[in-house]
Amino acid sequence: MVSLLHSLAAPADRIAALRGQMALSGVQACLIPTADPHLSEYLPEHWAARAWLSGFDGSAGSLLLTADFAGLWTDSRYWVQADAQLQGSGITLMRAGAPEVPDMLDWLLEHLQQGDQLAVDGRVLDQSTATRWQPALQAASISLVLGQDPVGAIWEDRPDLPTAPVFEHLPPHACRSRAANLAEVRRAMQAKGAQYHLLSSLDDIAWLLNLRGADVDYNPVFLAHALLDESRVRLYVAPAKIDADLAVRLSEDGVELRDYPSLAADLSQLPVDAPLLVDPVRVTAGTLSHATQTRLIQDINPSQLLKAVKTSAEAAQIRQVMAQDGAALCEFFAWFEAALAEGQKLTEVDVDTYLSAARARRPGFVSLSFATIAGFNANGAMPHYRATPQAHALIQGDGLLLIDSGGQYLGGTTDITRVVPIGTPSAAQRADYTSVLKAHIALARAQFPVDTPSSVLDTLARTPLWQRGLDYGHGTGHGVGYFLNVHEGPQSISVRGHARTHQGMQAGMLTSNEPGLYRDGQWGIRIENLVLAVPAAQTAFGSFLAFETATLCPIDTRCVVREQLSADEIRWLDTYHQHVRKQLLPLVDGDTRNWLMQRTEAI
Repeated sequence: MVSLLHSLAAPADRIAALRGQMALSGVQACLIPTADPHLSEYLPEHWAARAWLSGFDGSAGSLLLTADFAGLWTDSRYWVQADAQLQGSGITLMRAGAPEVPDMLDWLLEHLQQGDQLAVDGRVLDQSTATRWQPALQAASISLVLGQDPVGAIWEDRPDLPTAPVFEHLPPHACRSRAANLAEVRRAMQAKGAQYHLLSSLDDIAWLLNLRGADVDYNPVFLAHALLDESRVRLYVAPAKIDADLAVRLSEDGVELRDYPSLAADLSQLPVDAPLLVDPVRVTAGTLSHATQTRLIQDINPSQLLKAVKTSAEAAQIRQVMAQDGAALCEFFAWFEAALAEGQKLTEVDVDTYLSAARARRPGFVSLSFATIAGFNANGAMPHYRATPQAHALIQGDGLLLIDSGGQYLGGTTDITRVVPIGTPSAAQRADYTSVLKAHIALARAQFPVDTPSSVLDTLARTPLWQRGLDYGHGTGHGVGYFLNVHEGPQSISVRGHARTHQGMQAGMLTSNEPGLYRDGQWGIRIENLVLAVPAAQTAFGSFLAFETATLCPIDTRCVVREQLSADEIRWLDTYHQHVRKQLLPLVDGDTRNWLMQRTEAI
């Protein structure tokens, strides 16, 4: 986001300007979350206010500002990165989740005074947070002000909203019709007693209408809201983004195009006490402030559950995509190892460049699904590290190279992490690598009842690490979309997912399996495949699921300490490699074929 950081000289200058604006507005504190009106993970530049103010460009974190304090709360994935990027800004890194660091709301309640005002741009504050914070702030006589945009007042050269065209996701890759999706969501609305349903989350809208776009980096979505009733859908989108032919096809399915800003007026004109279904974690308080006459039904968007369960046709497409993606990875690794052997000087940036090019040559490829993470040794210890032309490492000497990457294809979304040895890895690195592999295999081999909360499965992966006194700070698995967001729900294999609802695992859910281990300043290890939940057994105790490993790419065995693995674990690894070889051999040739044969040999 370097392009954003130029209208004021430095983060310290921007913080000073915002404090001046706060004084003019009579507010004592200002919260700037990492969010847009659609609560997207990756933001259009127009909404990247927190990055513009702070200079920290990680994808998660909230900035809190008072007259004499500036703090950035972010989780352990970003502590090292944030510590470096906040230098000289005057912003204190608040390590969210650390025992000594208070929750942001607790900090506010401790430091603000009665009568103080906290300003947040309501357009980017989720309704669930507003609902949770309001009572506590009111009890302390602190006002939550949602109608101001303090950052917009000082951001003179703020980028415009994106204008990329919307396109239709078509068969054979689109395996469900728009009419069928709408019918399923309307059935769910009726079951919940809702007359209207508001959608602001971009993945839900894209899935519902079989539309895709390019307004958000890495996710094929477009800026829009949607308002459903029993017979029509009002789609709020910039008019120039949808061409005339597509508009006609949408109209045939009852989709009426409305200008993007007109949602506020339409919400304010809904019938008094009309039951409106909204998902409080996927719609903002500012958006709902216009629906004051309605009766809110707050529950998960039905489309979240519907799109999480892939159909058999979608699963077939995903398997084809995984094979193409795996072939691209094999092509890259064969080139990479040969280049190193020839003495070429390669950097982390080269990894991104050549791997992205290999994917781009595969049929159906559209874009990357997130920014490639290629971290050598100490850089690999930062889970969300990203090399840039200005700051990167040369891949030389001994150690471990972590590569986390993925692609968006018309038939699915991929996400994979592999760690490869460079030179001669140490005994400690090999022991850590094997422990992470054991964790990965433990989850891959799981069998569990249908509707098991996904958070429960997290301990299966952590147990082999816990037995060595090891752990990692991120979740073990996230849901993955179908040519949609690489991070989707509702399932989340995470120790932090226990408080969430709708976490039950169902057949057809595509989820990552990515345990890791990170030693700050030394190395990082993560082994990630995507796994598809499939029926496994029907017994007197119910229906059981298992995981089919969908990702197809060899797991490097050169770092494996064979003696650390059980016979069952060795059998799983050898069987997986036999499957990878069988599926990928028809798609590769020459040096890539030779590399694949070598890397899938049984151990």
